[in-house]
Formats: sequence, structure tokens, C-alpha cells
Amino acid sequence: MANDPFHGLPEVPSFTLTSRLVKDGGELALPQFSGIFGVPGGEDTSPDLAWSGAPAATESYAVTMYDPDAPTGSGFWHWAVVNLPSDVTALREGAGSSDDSLPPGAFHLANDGGARRFVGAAPPAGHGRHRYFLVVHALAVRDPGVSPDATPAFLGFTMAAHIVGRAVLTATAEIPA
Repeated sequence: MANDPFHGLPEVPSFTLTSRLVKDGGELALPQFSGIFGVPGGEDTSPDLAWSGAPAATESYAVTMYDPDAPTGSGFWHWAVVNLPSDVTALREGAGSSDDSLPPGAFHLANDGGARRFVGAAPPAGHGRHRYFLVVHALAVRDPGVSPDATPAFLGFTMAAHIVGRAVLTATAEIPA
């Protein structure tokens, strides 16, 4: 499919990622749409995530949500969490609201809307179906070395050499014209 967000990245083993709210290949629910960006009923609520089976070399995790179909030429980063300890294997629903909702030491990077939090789906009306890649990246380092001022794209660049596993849920969203 066009705009493959993993094209050119190291191939690594996958592991299991589940959510009560997001089903792989399914539609995002209205709470995972963006009220911040004006979607009626959108709540900008990050979904619950749980993962298992990460490689033994995992020292930490990063979590991202990315829309490669956004009409920007570079996609749109909706969420990026860094420095999740290796013993953390779940995030509760709403954990994307602030750093206070994350385990100690973990933090949000600013999304492409400029907020250090989860921002929900907001595909332009009539633009068609967009894909949203929720990814847990298993890293072979405790800290990939990004500052809280880094961008999610810089996180991707920095952690590429340290990824030992990747768990993915892909959901879709569309707003009719």
C-alpha cells in the first residue's frame, strides 16, 4: 500500500499488541477522533494498549500513532511516548492526556499539532479513508536519547538503530464530505 511508514526501516520481529478500543483493521471509535481539531464528538482520548512477547533484549518502549495519509507530504504524528520502562506492558485508556498519566520517567513528545499529548484522528472531510498506525517499538536501550523538545520524526530517526521489535495495530478513520 502507498505511504508505507515502515519502508526503509529495519525489519524486526513482531510481538502482540491489543486494545479493547482499537481492533486491527477496524474503524477508530469517536472518542479517538479529535475534538481539538473540531471533529464533532471527538474526545482526543488515547486508546488502552497492552502488549506481550517483546524480544528479551528489550530495555524500553516507545509508543507512536501516525497517519501516513494526511495531506501534508510528510504524514501526521498524532502521538509519541518515549522512555517507557521494559517492565511496562500496558497503557490505560486516556494515558495520552498528559505526562502525569504515564509511568515515571516516560514523557510525551509534541505531536504535529504542537501538543504534548495524544490528539485524535481528524482526516479532512471528503479526503477518504486514512490509516492510523498505533505502534509499540521495543528498544534495546533504556533511553533513545531524545529530549522532550524532539519531534516524533526525530524520535523515529534516533530509535531506528535500537529497535529490536515492533507491535502494530492499524485502524482507519474517514469523515464524509
